[in-house]
Amino acid sequence: MKALKKKPIQVYLEPQQNNVLDVLAKKEGISKAEVIRRSLEKFFKGIPLEEDPAMGLIGLGGSKKVISPFGTINILPDTPDLKGSDASRKYFR
Repeated sequence: MKALKKKPIQVYLEPQQNNVLDVLAKKEGISKAEVIRRSLEKFFKGIPLEEDPAMGLIGLGGSKKVISPFGTINILPDTPDLKGSDASRKYFR
């Protein structure tokens, strides 16, 4: 059996939220799950860099490799602390 790339979750919605989700999915011609994924992506992109929970992971392993939530690996330059710096914006956004 082939492994899923996406992780299934269960979410309880208010009836009005479900209705809006139905309308948006039909309007766009996509699944309700895709509407949720796109909405989450917009929400995540709106998080200010200094409040991004992933920034707390920098330097925990001691290597200069960072695995992003999207599976890419970035090699960081020799810098004592990138957290919150202008340099981090170049590598993480």
